[in-house]
Amino acid sequence: MIARPLWLAAGAVCFVLGWVGMVLPIMPGFVFLLAAVFCFARSNPALERWMLEHPQFGPPLNDWFERRSISRKAKRSALLTMALAAALAVWMINWPVVLFPLGSMALVSLWLWTRSE
Repeated sequence: MIARPLWLAAGAVCFVLGWVGMVLPIMPGFVFLLAAVFCFARSNPALERWMLEHPQFGPPLNDWFERRSISRKAKRSALLTMALAAALAVWMINWPVVLFPLGSMALVSLWLWTRSE
């Protein structure tokens, strides 16, 4: 019985982090929205349904859950944001520490671009 409130709380936190990630270029918003749907599916099906039917982020969530696909527009947006974050990292972080965020972004970019559309 206590699990449902914990799933609901986790979903709410992930949802808020997802919205923050939509604004900040250094934080992956969509991943947190996926996690929120996962948590809401276990705690509040009405919230899960609301997210999947939402006009703005419902279609990309459904694309991912149904076909594991990401639209070309979303890929371009994510890659551009990561490129800007990489430029900022090169400017603000000392060598060789900057290699970790650059390598991480390169791996995520490669994975992202190889997803179907």
